[in-house]
Amino acid sequence: MDTKKNGIWGADDDTDIEYIYQEAILENNNLILSGEQISKAWLKHIKKEEENYLWVSNQAAYNLMEKGILPPATSDPKNNPEYDMIDAQLTTEIFGFYAPTNPELALKISNLPIRTTASQNAASIAEFYVSMYSLAAISESYPDIKTQVFSMAEKASKNLQKESYSYKIYQFVKQKYKSGLTWEQTRDALNQKYQINQEDGYKWATEEKGCNGCFAAGINFGASLISLFYGQGDIKETIKIGTLCGWDSDNPTATWGGLLGFMYGKNQLFKIFGNDVSNQFNIHRTRINFPNNGIDTFENMAQKGVKIVDKAVTELMNGKIDKKSNSWIIPK
Repeated sequence: MDTKKNGIWGADDDTDIEYIYQEAILENNNLILSGEQISKAWLKHIKKEEENYLWVSNQAAYNLMEKGILPPATSDPKNNPEYDMIDAQLTTEIFGFYAPTNPELALKISNLPIRTTASQNAASIAEFYVSMYSLAAISESYPDIKTQVFSMAEKASKNLQKESYSYKIYQFVKQKYKSGLTWEQTRDALNQKYQINQEDGYKWATEEKGCNGCFAAGINFGASLISLFYGQGDIKETIKIGTLCGWDSDNPTATWGGLLGFMYGKNQLFKIFGNDVSNQFNIHRTRINFPNNGIDTFENMAQKGVKIVDKAVTELMNGKIDKKSNSWIIPK
């Protein structure tokens, strides 16, 4: 959500599909959306004609849905040649918030939304981000946010298949960070290894002709890890490095901005960035067929998210809501 006009924020990328998913969960009263429910929501709220603010795999999946093909077939490489692009990351991180402290459940409820547009490595990378968002709610005692972020990343990386290029990219960036290189040197090394030399089976720099794989999940995963590690939990530094790393840089920065923003909390963010921020959001800037002509507030959106968490905690996590302390009690 990165544009502002007349005091109202609007989405400027595929990230607003998360808004569609949240509304679909509430409308269907179903935490684990079916392929039919996902397709119905996409077709209802996304414009058929350009400009419909869809790119690469999201656009390909939408075209397939118009033909009656349902997820997960919409990400099958046989149907969708863009299956290994970044799209799923942009549309599913929020599912981690719906299952606080429980990444296994987060991956369960995000499984089909991820595989609406992603397969293979791209799906695993999206799961990494979902896990990070779920782990952000764990209330263990950490000495600082840097330690917490690195701990979360290590836990989230356990789901990456060791033979995959996504796992090898994670290990490569982590090793370069620990070696003492600057982030610029690590970024150049990442580019050399994967874009130029195309090691570890990573071929998108030449297989995707439009922009040498600039929207591919893999290279953007590497860039996002650079910003995460070298940002060391500092939200401004993380966003700065992510932006300067290049490739599809608005999206990894949005992912970490959302995660670290949640961890910092509203009051701390206002101290960091100032508090002259509009609370209104216009989903109709990019999407259609929502009530109130698409105008919503962040407070209302957050309350809807809390309702979904309530449902996940009580129905799928064997937890309960403590109304007196306004908290969730979740068994370990």
